[in-house]
Amino acid sequence: MMPSSKNTPFRIALTADFYDEAGGPLYKDFGLDTFHGQDHVVISKFAEHHGEIKPDQLTGCSAALVLTPKVTAASLACSDDLLAISRFGVGYDSVDVAACNCNNVLLTITPGAVNRPVAEATIGWMLALSHRMLAKDRLVRTGRWDDRSQYMGCELRDRTLGVIGLGGIGRNLIALLQGFGMRQPIAFDPIAGPEVFAQSGARQVSLDELLKQADFVSLHCPLNDQTKGLIGAAELNLMKPNAYLLNLARGGIVDEDALYNVLASGRIAGAALDCFAEEPVLKPHRFGELENVLLSPHCIAWTEELFRDIGRAACQSLLDLSQGKPPKGLVNPDLLENPLFQEKWNRICGLSGTL
Repeated sequence: MMPSSKNTPFRIALTADFYDEAGGPLYKDFGLDTFHGQDHVVISKFAEHHGEIKPDQLTGCSAALVLTPKVTAASLACSDDLLAISRFGVGYDSVDVAACNCNNVLLTITPGAVNRPVAEATIGWMLALSHRMLAKDRLVRTGRWDDRSQYMGCELRDRTLGVIGLGGIGRNLIALLQGFGMRQPIAFDPIAGPEVFAQSGARQVSLDELLKQADFVSLHCPLNDQTKGLIGAAELNLMKPNAYLLNLARGGIVDEDALYNVLASGRIAGAALDCFAEEPVLKPHRFGELENVLLSPHCIAWTEELFRDIGRAACQSLLDLSQGKPPKGLVNPDLLENPLFQEKWNRICGLSGTL
């Protein structure tokens, strides 16, 4: 541990999408109380929101807390005084990790903080799809009461859940579904070891087996080179006609053209999508034309508890860094051993000594 000088300001800038147009906070609690009493921490916010952080927005910042903007190599062009990017969430496909390494910038995320709310939202969507809640709601809104017998649903009981990605979210989902009377869940995850499957209670299967057997195919894997386009036309055509696809991970994992085709043709029963290949979606999306699809603007799991827990974890990682402590949730921990990073850490935080 490195001792820190509390007289050295540690300047943390928040991206503008945490605030409304008048400069007030958009969210009730996103962890800033973590810094109460920490006089060396100076909080500011970006003046403008951009889809990609501009290099001048990071000038003079010791760290940045980032909600939605991308962090690219160009964003880090003026990062001599930038020590860390703290990504507000668990996904980091919007951050150029290689560029962070080249510029001696740590990247932190908040593993664990999203597990419960995403799992809970997944169950909500499973129930909404299988009970055809959206269609039944529209029957009343459009005065079609007598059509209700055409919209029979099904229960979760005796159905099979297939989880793609057996991380914290997938395991929480399986645990929360106990009591619904479903069959033993199945899962595909080439990274998880046998002990993870044993502890979760899921049976390990191949991707093809999962798609053929599952009544609900739920995506909870990161977007990377191995998962981009993982679910395409061939994979979708393996699914049962009465099966549902749920994507609460990343849009690029699913081929949207192929998914649209199987949904429009009734080849599968339906889908729930929280994320899309191109975000933000600022005009009506073609999936909105379909009655067997539920849509959300990448916020289905957003709750006050989620933002509180993510915020506290993200802010704590930056506070630890400012005090000379290795933060939790590091994506690029090897950087801590880099002498150039250590020199930067010493200079920015007024530290002395070594790890």
